[in-house]
Amino acid sequence: MEMEGSFWEWLENLLNENLISLGNSKLTVGLILTLALSFTALFIISEWLRRFLVKQVLKKTQIAQGTKESIGTIVKYVIILGGFFSILQTQGIDLSAFGVLAGAIGVGIGFGLQNITNNFISGLIILFEQPIKVGDRIEVGDVSGDVVQINARATTVVTNDNISVIVPNSQFIDSQVINWSHNEHRIRFNFPVGVSYKEDPAKIKKILIEVAKANVGILQQPEPDVLFDSYGDNSLNFNLRVWTSDYVNKPKVLKSQLYYAIFERFTAEKVEIPFPQRDIHLKSGFEKLGN
Repeated sequence: MEMEGSFWEWLENLLNENLISLGNSKLTVGLILTLALSFTALFIISEWLRRFLVKQVLKKTQIAQGTKESIGTIVKYVIILGGFFSILQTQGIDLSAFGVLAGAIGVGIGFGLQNITNNFISGLIILFEQPIKVGDRIEVGDVSGDVVQINARATTVVTNDNISVIVPNSQFIDSQVINWSHNEHRIRFNFPVGVSYKEDPAKIKKILIEVAKANVGILQQPEPDVLFDSYGDNSLNFNLRVWTSDYVNKPKVLKSQLYYAIFERFTAEKVEIPFPQRDIHLKSGFEKLGN
């Protein structure tokens, strides 16, 4: 019994051991353990509430999936921020002492955390303004793909080769971003086509439109269109313009399908596809050398 009493007395003394003083507050071992457990529970509960909000509550609404994810993330951050200060006040922590800590953090940010802070603030701007959302098809820098996740520091973009690219959030604020599906999930693509000068432009237009309308991935409204683009060095150049919602994230696949079909129709209709021609002029002569 004496050994058991000694153990509990030792444990009590350990938990009450003062480690750090913040203003009028003393951070003991027991208080630090309590804060650690409280913050861990806060993060777990906030993530659970985010998932519940997105997958159960907002699922029943007509809001776009990307917007649902953004709302859920914002709610999570608000819960974490509110819970953080609530836990500190509940445990009797003197919040005025955090003024000194905030100053120290500010110095640290000035020396080494600029990029992290910049990316975090950029992530908040993305969540509130929503220039991009989960599910959008985007191009930023050399990266082209679908947005699958927007986090506090970075955004995950998956390319057509199923490669996940982690893009810092600041790039979406500081750089030019092409969002193919910002307004609606419908895009017009332009595909160049060249034919020989001897071909009838009206016939070429008719063939190209028929090929486009035969492709199930191309929208019938707005209708496909063909522009007579230019008189090239070796060809008459046309521009086939088509609208699609199925191939927003894989334009090269649609381009390949159309070019296969166009080549087949041109072969059947005996339409000549030009190739570059060069005229080579050879000059010969003998230089007379003086004796």
